[in-house]
Amino acid sequence: MPTEYPCVVAIDFGTTYSGYAFSTRTDYKSDPLRVVSSTWAGTRLISLKAPSCILFRPDRKFDSFGFEAEDKYMELTMDNEHNQWYFFKRFKMSLYNSKDVHRTTEIHDETKKPMRAMEVFASAIQYLKDHAMDCIKRRVMHLHEEDVRWVLTVPAIWDDAAKQFMREAAVKSGIPDKHLVLSLEPEAASMFCKYLPVELLMNTQSGKISCFQPGSKYLVLDAGGGTVDITVHEVLKNGKLKELHKVNGGAWGGTTVDKAFIDFIEKLTVNLPLSEYMDNNKEDFMDMMREFEIKKRSATPNMDSKITFKIPISLFEWYSRNKQMELREAIKGNQSLSGKVVLAGDKMRVDCKVVESFFDKTCSEIVAHMKNIFSEPMAKDISAILMVGGFSESAMLQDAVKKAFPTKRVIIPNEAGLAVLKGAVLFGHDSSVITARIAKYTYGLKFRKIYDQKIHPKERLDESGKHIQGVFGKLVEVGQSTSVEDRQEKRSYSPLHGDTAFTIKLYASPEKNPEYVDDPGCFKVGEVYVDCRNRDGSIGSASVWLVFGGTELEVHAENKCGEKTQASFDFLE
Repeated sequence: MPTEYPCVVAIDFGTTYSGYAFSTRTDYKSDPLRVVSSTWAGTRLISLKAPSCILFRPDRKFDSFGFEAEDKYMELTMDNEHNQWYFFKRFKMSLYNSKDVHRTTEIHDETKKPMRAMEVFASAIQYLKDHAMDCIKRRVMHLHEEDVRWVLTVPAIWDDAAKQFMREAAVKSGIPDKHLVLSLEPEAASMFCKYLPVELLMNTQSGKISCFQPGSKYLVLDAGGGTVDITVHEVLKNGKLKELHKVNGGAWGGTTVDKAFIDFIEKLTVNLPLSEYMDNNKEDFMDMMREFEIKKRSATPNMDSKITFKIPISLFEWYSRNKQMELREAIKGNQSLSGKVVLAGDKMRVDCKVVESFFDKTCSEIVAHMKNIFSEPMAKDISAILMVGGFSESAMLQDAVKKAFPTKRVIIPNEAGLAVLKGAVLFGHDSSVITARIAKYTYGLKFRKIYDQKIHPKERLDESGKHIQGVFGKLVEVGQSTSVEDRQEKRSYSPLHGDTAFTIKLYASPEKNPEYVDDPGCFKVGEVYVDCRNRDGSIGSASVWLVFGGTELEVHAENKCGEKTQASFDFLE
């Protein structure tokens, strides 16, 4: 892969919002922070990111993305013409939630109609790619697509199958495979913040910020709309970064606060099935959630007045039809809500403590996982927490982190929501900044061993009676520091008689020393395919080795003549 491209474009495909940014090689060399990001116009605002919404026509052809898709779908629902259209939002989480991702995996739109996930993701990436190229060509003369390196961000907690799925979706969108790199979101954000001048970093203490000085260690909290990634970085003497703790996290992003609000509305309606209202009043429900998004972003700790939400009239009417009484009267008669919720017209006034409670579970989950990391010996000299990602802009989350870790310096860049996107551009210019990563699992290849009756169970014998099968051939151990420079031990394999290639099954385990691929906790990651043909077409054995230190697993092979031969992973079989 060439080390330099005239232009780098990064696409941050988020759960709730997406966007792109770019910089030329010339700009990067003169000022790494000279990164141009996209702007998007909605009906009510101008944003640096667009909603991750996509609309397909009844024939499943792409129609629109972002604010345009959201607005058009709302118009269709007003005319009751939406049922044959396909509208997807926040669909990125389907790759996290699914434990069995395939190329044929289907996801369901807002009206529960199925569509191939690969088509949905590829169409969204293609829209962002084309939009980016149109923008760049207006700024950079004589730039061709072959001059561009593309960077696609992915959560660090995603598994290998989800990463391969995103790569294949990007290639399907028209991005050449050899021009594409994946960037792990917390790593990208960390790279961006390393370049920021002190005045663009907000912190809880005065004085010089030293967490990016050689020898220092800091925790990265990347809180997005869907997922939260937590990792630890050390700054090396040469300014590069080394990962010290395997990435962990979960689905505790900003959308979980949305879920808490929806649960609250359902509680107000005395457990009527709110999904029924949502299905039949999509435009009003989307308007209500847009309103909540604004209130969510402005929520602060220790608010001293009630918060006003606009509630659709259709919700009151729906309640009256189902309960034969007014919602206002029901709330007045509910002692648990007395003084906490007041309805007047189409406005709902909610006690500030109730609004703060929408954040409680989410913030508690995030803080608990951070505490687990800080309790480990590796973390004893970590003095700073770097908060990035869109949800890190929430004053509620910031307050929860600062209260939980009063002795740590909490750093929030002014552009916390763009840190991942702009950092991904920097990663595209120089991916060598991250020198080492921690293995999330113990990885190994399935192979056979010569039977030894002293140590091997008889039931493991194969049909020949000479070998035991299903042995876990460990390649790298969970928690081990790995680098792209590390070369695993080569292992030689031969194809079956008459075959020109062979496949080896790759397994993983959270345990350090599994013996067999069916031990508790072990799972199949995918298969390694290797071509065994030599330059003259003859068939022989091939040596295989894997690289674990990159953002994606890599496999390499050479035939018995020492020539490089085709080798690839398939995690989506």
